[in-house]
Amino acid sequence: MSDPVLDVDEAVFDVVDRIPPGRVSTYGAIGRLIGIGPRRVARALSSGGGAVPWYRVVRADGSVAEPVRVRQLELLAADGVPLRHGRVDLSAVGWPD
Repeated sequence: MSDPVLDVDEAVFDVVDRIPPGRVSTYGAIGRLIGIGPRRVARALSSGGGAVPWYRVVRADGSVAEPVRVRQLELLAADGVPLRHGRVDLSAVGWPD
């Protein structure tokens, strides 16, 4: 019998792993693809998303989470994501389209 929590986490990781380099998604967009809320997406990534490109997931306004802000902005910049005042322009690089 499978663990529903782990199944949801795996679904989140599978979707996040599909975000192409140079593109960014939001917690809400990932949640809509899976059928869960954005906070549940954030919980999955914070508890075990280290093996997927977690840094390609941002808030709906293009900002990043404070606890990982510096590292996430560094990784996004290295990925070629355009940043302006510490935010991602989701209209330019949002995924899925």
